[in-house]
Amino acid sequence: MTFDKEKILHYCNHVSKNTLMQTLNIEYTDAGEDFLVATMPVNASVHQPMGLLHGGASVALAESVGSAASMIYVNSELSEVRGIEISANHLKAKRDGIVTATAKIVHKGRSIHLWEIRITDENNNLISLCKLTNMVLPKRKSENQ
Repeated sequence: MTFDKEKILHYCNHVSKNTLMQTLNIEYTDAGEDFLVATMPVNASVHQPMGLLHGGASVALAESVGSAASMIYVNSELSEVRGIEISANHLKAKRDGIVTATAKIVHKGRSIHLWEIRITDENNNLISLCKLTNMVLPKRKSENQ
């Protein structure tokens, strides 16, 4: 199978409609054989009460990009991806602008994918460092089949 960056980005952005990813204005912007990149604006809609980027919004961005990245590696007709563990270290505060999450594969097994997701700002400062473990499951047959 040949890698088609534009097709992958279109798919990731299309399936995000009417989801948390759309609510947070997450946009998938780059993809490669072993990585996926998404951006999220930082504004009042993702702030905590002190006016800073909420850690939960950062984690939602990390899990979104890491889970979508796992979907690139599986045959969606045969398999499903489920996030089973995520951890995050929030290292720098952010009040406004854009953050970029880059998910890079650490381990790509048949049933487990491990991703490192680095969330950076416009100056490439590390805002959060996250780790996501996804489980790859056989797709369940629907009752109508």
